[in-house]
Amino acid sequence: MAIRRYEPWTLFNELSKELSRIYEGQPGTDSSSLATSDWVPAVDIREESEHYLIDADLPGVRPGDIEINMENGMLIIKGTREAQSRESGPDYKRTERSGGAFYRRFSLPDTADAERISARSDLGVLQVTIPKQEKLQPRRIKVEG
Repeated sequence: MAIRRYEPWTLFNELSKELSRIYEGQPGTDSSSLATSDWVPAVDIREESEHYLIDADLPGVRPGDIEINMENGMLIIKGTREAQSRESGPDYKRTERSGGAFYRRFSLPDTADAERISARSDLGVLQVTIPKQEKLQPRRIKVEG
């Protein structure tokens, strides 16, 4: 008999995460994802010295089914994932992977260089690289008197 550690908060934490995902569209969050999506991919966003990186989990999505647009300071990632054909029956105990359209949008900072954004997809992870604009050197202004 295996000994299992009992952690009473595990179920509560899982419930809290699910509720957060359901109510993601509350004021103060990006509700556009929920209104126009069948599912919402999870993302990680990080800032490095030369660029910003967005990693989006898109398992089962072909690169050709992903569309990325940059408009008015907003980066929009959208596309579709084919739904798995499932027959209802006793074999399925739980189904969480959905198919259909997805949509995420991100407001970019003024330091982002929209002209040099690039993206690549590898092993179900989309990585969008957003370079920062080169820093302008301060210009000294001579005061005449």
